[in-house]
Amino acid sequence: MVDAHFAEPRLVELYDVLEGARDDLDAYAALVDEFGARSVLDVGCGTGTFASLLAGRGIAVVGVDPAAASLEVARHKPHADTVRWVLGDTTSLPPLQVDLATMTGNVAQVFLTDEDWSAALRGIRAALRPGGRLVFESRRPEREAWREWDRERTCARDGDVETWIEVTAVREPLVSFRTTFVFAADGAVLTSDSTLRFRTLDELGGSLAAAGFAVEDVRDAPDRPGREFVVVARAQP
Repeated sequence: MVDAHFAEPRLVELYDVLEGARDDLDAYAALVDEFGARSVLDVGCGTGTFASLLAGRGIAVVGVDPAAASLEVARHKPHADTVRWVLGDTTSLPPLQVDLATMTGNVAQVFLTDEDWSAALRGIRAALRPGGRLVFESRRPEREAWREWDRERTCARDGDVETWIEVTAVREPLVSFRTTFVFAADGAVLTSDSTLRFRTLDELGGSLAAAGFAVEDVRDAPDRPGREFVVVARAQP
């Protein structure tokens, strides 16, 4: 199931506005340069902000996402005509041999079961050239980020739209939450329900090894220091 925030057209139109400048993507763009990647698979590309950014720098990009409404927005961004957009997930990719695969934001945490996570990693491994890398971030479970997800601390207004987040269930390692959108113009109230899985570093390392990766490095997230793992894994022969 795709969260309404990514599948409901009225909410998708708001996504980029609410996310702001996306400074978090700067670190990923720097990794593309660091590793000399000339081709990138952006898993869970959403509205295509990162994919379009890389395409504008001459990188060959494939963006894959299961939300048709998000991809529709992505296709209208600058340089989008040079990106290969794929509706689906990593288990249904065309034959690829890219230098680097990325999962930005919360993408790595939307795979709730071990089976779905393993299938996603295997699909990414198949799309990478030998020695290619996967880079993704995952929130540190011990930081319990969800304790800050309440209306008082997350309420924001952009134009005539007010939003906030509230946790609906905590069954570790799964945390569910609801985002509410209130439109002043017509009084409409829409909600989007989401669930994330919080994996430990040992769990991440074990699942990567089982899918044919070796963890090369674990870094800090520049925009959220001490709150996330940024994992760099290399595809093994």
